[in-house]
Amino acid sequence: MAVPSILAGITVPLVGMVDIAVAGHLPGGSSAALIGSISVGTMLFDLLYWNFTFLRAGTGGLTAQAYGRQMADQVGHDGLMPGTNASVMPGSDRASAQPGRILGRALRIALLSGLALIALQWVVVQLAFLVVRCSPEVQQFATRYFYIRIWAAPATLSLFAFKGWFIGLQDSVRPMVADLLVNGLNMLLSAALAFGWAGLPAMGFDGVAVGTVMAQWSGFAYCLSAARHRYAWNVSTLCSDSSANPPEQNQPFFSLNRDLFLRSVGMIAVYIGFTVLSARYGDLMLAVSAILMKFLMLFSYFTDGFAFAGEALTGRFIGESSPEGVQSTVRQTFAWSWAMAGGFMLLYGLGGTPLLRLMTSAPEVVEAGRQFFPWLLLMPLIGCPAFLWDGIFIGATASRDLRNSTLLCAVGFFAVWFVGLALGADSTPERAIHLLMGAYFTHLAVRALYLTLRYRPAVLLPLTAK
Repeated sequence: MAVPSILAGITVPLVGMVDIAVAGHLPGGSSAALIGSISVGTMLFDLLYWNFTFLRAGTGGLTAQAYGRQMADQVGHDGLMPGTNASVMPGSDRASAQPGRILGRALRIALLSGLALIALQWVVVQLAFLVVRCSPEVQQFATRYFYIRIWAAPATLSLFAFKGWFIGLQDSVRPMVADLLVNGLNMLLSAALAFGWAGLPAMGFDGVAVGTVMAQWSGFAYCLSAARHRYAWNVSTLCSDSSANPPEQNQPFFSLNRDLFLRSVGMIAVYIGFTVLSARYGDLMLAVSAILMKFLMLFSYFTDGFAFAGEALTGRFIGESSPEGVQSTVRQTFAWSWAMAGGFMLLYGLGGTPLLRLMTSAPEVVEAGRQFFPWLLLMPLIGCPAFLWDGIFIGATASRDLRNSTLLCAVGFFAVWFVGLALGADSTPERAIHLLMGAYFTHLAVRALYLTLRYRPAVLLPLTAK
């Protein structure tokens, strides 16, 4: 289950890297300003879309548990259909019929929310730049990027719901294909439209955003087709009355998503804060911090493969009332992820400068970025437990602890930042970025420690008490 998610996850940071690399090689503006505008433009969408990550996490956790309950009813613990020698494979049509209403409910929220974001796009931009401090050139390009890419909002939010639903059904192949399609097209179309390759018009900076819009809607079309033909999902559930759903489905759905929404607020505060604060120290430091964040998140997208597998299997075993299955899932996901962490420490330690040169041809950005390489080595060590516990707790629908951990880590992030300011740790732009990196890793450490302490009381004990 983890391998398809890892293969798909590889392409996610590559999209951001390609967008930055394209911007870093475009004529018509300074390289640092164009890279910074991609960072700020992406940050604006993070600000919007992270409010809706509950569409993936909530849908995935509830679907996985519904799948597990259905397997416990249809299949004995030996994995066989009653009275036969045939097993029900994860993700089979028969196994996935029950959670159809969960997907319909999530897609209704996604599509309506996406249309609302399109209608409010001007307001969003005006409010955003009341907070974000950046140069006029960065603001101009970032605004252009936003006004184009916002037209993908309904498709992007729907992809959150589809991905969670497929993972909940123990199907990591369909999300992999969707991610490879979306991210592959995104990279190809953004570069081709920016530079005018393959006979396409040379749109320059705008081509980066247009390529993203086309790729997102292509992914939506694929997921809709897969849900209908692979799982016989009925599109009419989009228009069905949610009150017709059983109360035991409606109540967890809304309470879970409330906590996950608040969790998103904490994550937004940290990641948006990182970009907003780095933008205060000039275009060069903004470009450097944007590239560093892409390198940091490269590890997280690999680890997310095991987190998604942990989410799906934890939810399934909780649905089957199997604490042994949950414990085995935790052991295996951590073992594999720690092994991967060692490989990433080697990659960050040996390949930092070549990676920087892939991202930009500007020598001043490469030179400024080198001094921050030691921070990259911390990411595998601290990020591994932080990201894996997220998957386990989502599968267990332990949303209260997810909410609390993220709000606490946001407090840790800003506490380190403001204490550092009081001590004069931002006396130069370079020292300010070092302080910002320290605050970022504090937030990861708080998150990892809190969820480690809460694993037994929040995940295992409720299961063994049944």
